[in-house]
Amino acid sequence: MEKNYRKTLIACYLAFITQAITANFAPLLFLKFHTDYSISLGKIALIPTAFFLTQLLVDVFCARFVDSIGYRRSVVASEVASGLGLAGLAFIPDLFADPFIGIMICVVIYAIGSGLIEVLASPIVEACPFEHKDAVMSLLHSFYCWGSVGVILLSTLFFAVFGIEHWKWLACIWALVPLYNIFNFATCPIERLTEEGKGMKIRELFRLPLFWVAILLMVCAGASELSMAQWASAFTEAALGFTKTVGDLAGPCLFAVTMGICRVIYGKFGPRMNLTKFMIGSGILCLCCYLLASLSSSPVLGLVGCILCGFSVGIMWPGTISITSPRIPKGGTALFAMLAMAGDLGGAFGPSLVGTVTQQTGDNLQSGMLVGSIFPLVLVIALVLLSRKAGKMPEG
Repeated sequence: MEKNYRKTLIACYLAFITQAITANFAPLLFLKFHTDYSISLGKIALIPTAFFLTQLLVDVFCARFVDSIGYRRSVVASEVASGLGLAGLAFIPDLFADPFIGIMICVVIYAIGSGLIEVLASPIVEACPFEHKDAVMSLLHSFYCWGSVGVILLSTLFFAVFGIEHWKWLACIWALVPLYNIFNFATCPIERLTEEGKGMKIRELFRLPLFWVAILLMVCAGASELSMAQWASAFTEAALGFTKTVGDLAGPCLFAVTMGICRVIYGKFGPRMNLTKFMIGSGILCLCCYLLASLSSSPVLGLVGCILCGFSVGIMWPGTISITSPRIPKGGTALFAMLAMAGDLGGAFGPSLVGTVTQQTGDNLQSGMLVGSIFPLVLVIALVLLSRKAGKMPEG
């Protein structure tokens, strides 16, 4: 019987939506955690740190052990962990004298699921016999954007209709997405990128100059995306004077929408485009967006730069994967895990650098963003280096 790889693709779509839920749901509840459980804001700030640190550790784990465990078992485990962690938010904190311990346990559990998804979903799709894989990859990654928009908008709607005091029910509702997807991954066809035992080891990847240029690309991609995304709400509030709630919706939501639009456009028209030129153009646009946000005296133009930045970073992460994977065909799971880890490192380092510079310049967020413009600049330079080292890039 012919294998139904469309089912595999749908399972990976839902996996990226799951990752968006795990990344965006808890931050909507930070103030609720603060008031209901009397948790200091300093402690609450550790929640995203724990989330991304766990993902980094999972990236390293995947690079060494996923091939021996198997893709299917690992990706099913990702959905189980994501579902249990989300549902656990509804009751595990109440089991501890200090609810913060329970919250952190749940965060670590669903971060393990999110980290596994981040490493596994892309190579699972890459191994499927689809045409124009760079376009398929871009469309796949767009589902993280739509998931982010959906979890923010639908959660806000739920809170408006039923009240935020019923957030525990919503946590259980969101948990149904990964729990349902367990069945999809358990039954869909899953192929391997390389034959068993034939994939490259991490130390072998380290010997390739092309690999290090790709790592630099991913660090810059993660930093370019997250530096702006995590400060989008602050820009929206400063630019138009919105309330915190409206600022959260207008800033991060519009950023995610434009990022998703970029990925859908390349997913649809990618076969007719040159991926390298598209990424270089996106990097230049991203640099312009950072400069517009940081140097413009008009707050509205600053907001425009923030929102358009979402479009400019849309192709960076999936595009780097699509450029690198064919050039290192035996990279296997180790390659995808290392690329994911590099993206996470950029996502952790970039916003931290912007925040540090902002604080040192008297809370001048524009100064922080000006320093953040170094990431898209380096990305463009790295793309030129990559094209010279690897020869002609794939054109879709």
